[in-house]
Amino acid sequence: MVVAEVPKLASAAEYFFKMGVEGKRFRPTVLLLMATALDVQMPRHPADAAIDTLSTELRSRQQCIAEITEMIHVASLLHDDVLDDADTRRGIGSLNFVMGNKLAVLAGDFLLSRACVALASLKNTEVVSLLAKVVEHLVTGETMQMTTTSDQRCNMEYYMQKTYYKTASLISNSCKAIALLAGQTAEVSILAYEYGKNLGLAYQLIDDVLDFTGTSTSLGKGSLSDIRHGIITAPILFAMEEFPELRTVVNEGFDSSANVDRALEYLGKSRGIQRTRELAAKHASLASAAIDSFPENNDENVQRSRRALVELTHRVITRTK
Repeated sequence: MVVAEVPKLASAAEYFFKMGVEGKRFRPTVLLLMATALDVQMPRHPADAAIDTLSTELRSRQQCIAEITEMIHVASLLHDDVLDDADTRRGIGSLNFVMGNKLAVLAGDFLLSRACVALASLKNTEVVSLLAKVVEHLVTGETMQMTTTSDQRCNMEYYMQKTYYKTASLISNSCKAIALLAGQTAEVSILAYEYGKNLGLAYQLIDDVLDFTGTSTSLGKGSLSDIRHGIITAPILFAMEEFPELRTVVNEGFDSSANVDRALEYLGKSRGIQRTRELAAKHASLASAAIDSFPENNDENVQRSRRALVELTHRVITRTK
């Protein structure tokens, strides 16, 4: 799907898919598990080949959602790296570093346009508008991050809203799209959405923790990269609740390493890291509860996929990279 006529654009668009970068399969894995977890049982007759064709066709439509989601995700990474002037991404050279900003932006645009073509081929208006909304959310979240007032930067609610737009909207709306394509009820589609939303929020909260506690090698990015970019995340926000004087340090900014050190000192004294982990665990258990609320289904594969989705909620909050 990402093959382009111009070789340079093709190699740029394929860059992250070809590298086999670890972590690039998380969203498709969730979505394909979700597809099986919501498998619609149809009454079978021994000679009913039409039902087999129907379920194969549904599966390929759901797989298309997984492909679209990954393309939107990678496009947003390419654009983010240009905006952040990043030179690595999970331990390898970022595309803008390797091929330049212009090509990185164009490759991101190309992936988005390919995702739109694939989306249109599904011929499902509700699914199209869900995923179009996701692209809008990605832009909104990035803009919120770039244009905060000092009050907004220090506001937990604002931070969680931005996190939903930047990280959780894509996976939650894609999970919902999987349910809609399967012809599930509005109630079940909302449960699928809730799973994705809470999994996405938990994932990002742990990312925020790892930015302070992870080592550069396992994270594939310089530790403390958020705070050095002036981005205030959950651990610092929680620390600020305990030590209001930290707010002065935050307002002064983190251009000086002295301020970074002062912020880390307050963070170390506070329960910021612990409270962020607790909040992530809370979202993980909400995600798990959504799966438990799915309609009963005793099919072995359906059960196994549901267990895997629940297991993923634990992995997300216990990971170290």
